[in-house]
Amino acid sequence: MPWLLRLLTILLLVMFFVLQYRQWVGQGSLAEVASLERRIQRQQARIAEMEERNAMLRAEVESLKKGLDVVEARAREDLGMIREGETFYQVIPKDASK
Repeated sequence: MPWLLRLLTILLLVMFFVLQYRQWVGQGSLAEVASLERRIQRQQARIAEMEERNAMLRAEVESLKKGLDVVEARAREDLGMIREGETFYQVIPKDASK
């Protein structure tokens, strides 16, 4: 009978260590859960940044749809356009010629 008790004890110890291994290192382990939580936080931060950017773009599109002043400002800044009757002057600093 003592050999049966030893065998049962060894079997229980092996099962205990296998379960501990799975909990700490295997699939679904605590380390993996912590890693996934960090990835979720990074993704949520990225989503928040993108939502903010989308809101800014949405506001810009709305302002472009509603007013010609914004369109004119964009044309002046981005394309260098001027109104009819205006005179364009380009000032070049002396340092820029070197």
